[in-house]
Amino acid sequence: MQAIELLSEGIIEEACSLQASDIHIIPKKKWAMVQYRVDDDLIEKQMMKKEVCERMISHFKFLASMDIGERRRPQNGALTLKTPNLHDVHLRLSTLPTIYEESLVIRILPQGQIPALDQLSLFPSTVTKLLSILNHSHGLMIFTGPTGSGKTTTLYSLIHYAKKHFKRNIITLEDPVETRSDEVLQVQVNEKAGITYAAGLKAILRHDPDIIMVGEIRDAETAQIAIRAALTGHLVLSTMHTREAKGAIYRLLEFDVSLSEIEQTLIAVSAQRLVKLKCPYCSEECSTYCKKMRERRRLSVYELLYGRNLSAVLKEAKGEQTEYYYPTLKQVIKKGIALGYLYPQTYDRWVFHYED
Repeated sequence: MQAIELLSEGIIEEACSLQASDIHIIPKKKWAMVQYRVDDDLIEKQMMKKEVCERMISHFKFLASMDIGERRRPQNGALTLKTPNLHDVHLRLSTLPTIYEESLVIRILPQGQIPALDQLSLFPSTVTKLLSILNHSHGLMIFTGPTGSGKTTTLYSLIHYAKKHFKRNIITLEDPVETRSDEVLQVQVNEKAGITYAAGLKAILRHDPDIIMVGEIRDAETAQIAIRAALTGHLVLSTMHTREAKGAIYRLLEFDVSLSEIEQTLIAVSAQRLVKLKCPYCSEECSTYCKKMRERRRLSVYELLYGRNLSAVLKEAKGEQTEYYYPTLKQVIKKGIALGYLYPQTYDRWVFHYED
């Protein structure tokens, strides 16, 4: 078992040194494969015997207090490990039964210092606009984008700024809590204990918050309570999965939120993507070693909808003919490519589906 422990620790340490976001342990017919997701790429690191793979997955399940004997249904778990540099790393585990035994994916959530917002955005002007929204005493701001686009990191950067500069009482409600912070009061969704998004949000409203961060608006009940919280004098920040900024308005309408309530509460919508920065040394894509040496490999680009443009989009949702203009993700990414910050293929990856 000692060899399995050393192998498991080595895989975690190597993934952390590469700043990988996920580790995939995938069983095949005769062998098993270990892959790391570094930035957007899946990198194959090693092959191992299936017996070793099964023992390693059992080891991780034991550490995460999961049922080792259960291999026929999916399971989720979490644990925190200390790396050699003495930083805590929070791991989120997910198993999935396949035709070749069990597969394991480990999401790596480093628990280091929250980066400042000006270290996250490709264009500094966006930072000023995002921070200005924090001056609102109440209202709803929604961050949209696919999984892994940096929404949670942006949210935490914003609320840390608000805590430091505005002395606000901030409470978060998440499922799960990905980033541990001593600066804010964090609540973990626990449906078995009755703490759903809706029930937790109701309780938070009685806890004298100034700013509420809701991990995700995922159903009609949560949407209604978030709207009510924004109407009663709280600044609510939340996320949603939509393709573009104005899609959040139509998603709220699907959740039976009326247009009048959206007009009264919604102050801004941000759609973001995490894009690869062009390497100043490599002519093509970076090698794994080069990626390891670079301090910053990805930054966020934002599509911000607020003010007059937001009002115009709301009128459009009513069926009125209006004119508006704001820099879309397509235009922001084009600008980044033209200035030499981004790879040309970034356009095909993130913008292709926006073409009419």
